[in-house]
Amino acid sequence: MTWYMARKFLVSTFAILLMLVLVLQTLDLLGESGKILSHPGNGQAELWRYVGLRSPQIVARFLPFSVLLATIVTLSTMNQNSEIIAMKAAGLSAHQVLAPLIVASLGVAAVSFVFNERIVTRATATLAQWENVGFGDMPVDRGDRSNVWVRAGGDLIQVRQVNGRGDAAVLSGITVYERPQGALTGIVTASRAVRSGDGWLVEDARRFQVADGGITDVGRAVIARGVEPDRFTLANVDADELSYAPLDAAIAELEAAGRPTKALEGAKWHKLSGPLSAVLMPLLGAVAAFGIARSGKLFLRAVIGMALGFAYFVADNFALAMGNLGAYPPFLAAWAPFLLFFLIGEAVLVRTEE
Repeated sequence: MTWYMARKFLVSTFAILLMLVLVLQTLDLLGESGKILSHPGNGQAELWRYVGLRSPQIVARFLPFSVLLATIVTLSTMNQNSEIIAMKAAGLSAHQVLAPLIVASLGVAAVSFVFNERIVTRATATLAQWENVGFGDMPVDRGDRSNVWVRAGGDLIQVRQVNGRGDAAVLSGITVYERPQGALTGIVTASRAVRSGDGWLVEDARRFQVADGGITDVGRAVIARGVEPDRFTLANVDADELSYAPLDAAIAELEAAGRPTKALEGAKWHKLSGPLSAVLMPLLGAVAAFGIARSGKLFLRAVIGMALGFAYFVADNFALAMGNLGAYPPFLAAWAPFLLFFLIGEAVLVRTEE
């Protein structure tokens, strides 16, 4: 019976996931195909490349939904066929009935975590770079940073590309917007900058004067005094593009540089709590398993199970948003919805069936 339930549950999970991915990927491709094909030289190969990079994101996002729907389908079918009644008549408690599904969902959670770490993060980073170049030639990812903005006093500094780390960092395509009193007075441009003392040495720099519209050659000059290299190399840390260990290292570097890390810490903890949400789904959808089918309330029970599952996803997204704003501590933002709905699922199950 254990193998029968687990097999039925897993087959339903991945069948529903496949259906969702096919539908959602088709809709997404219809919306993005115009942008992809608008770049000269792009064709069918680039469309398939986009599908290959976008599909892992869709799989990761909708796998918990698939587990919830598979739980409801599996348990509702078994209830309608009186299989649940037979199991309870044999002396099994509600928790024992659900045990095969919970164990199977643990396996799904483990697969989801590995999939996110090894595939989703890399696909997300590559797709983001491809979108930044307008779906043109794919850039080579060497861990460099692009399109970095840094504030130095009242001035704004834009760097097209940052290569290297620490004092060996090299800035390319520098634009400094000089704003001594909050008003733009000049724009300094340079092709390259290297570390020099407490600033950055540029050569062949030019300044545009806003007051008279004149352009003057600056030559060699030191700009951005007091701006440390990590301000450029740590400027664009995206939690979705990093796996757990690199993200943890990036957070440590940001903390050492005195930068805010609350949002990234919440995302780091969610890399663990997110896949584990699959374990909650059998518990939240369990209300569909019990009750007598001929009472006519089986559909209502299935709706209640779906409502509990979708309420969890709403609460999870809300908690993450509050964590990003600093209203919730990072650990609480990632784990509070999981613990809350675990207790809700247990309370519903114990009160109605145990």
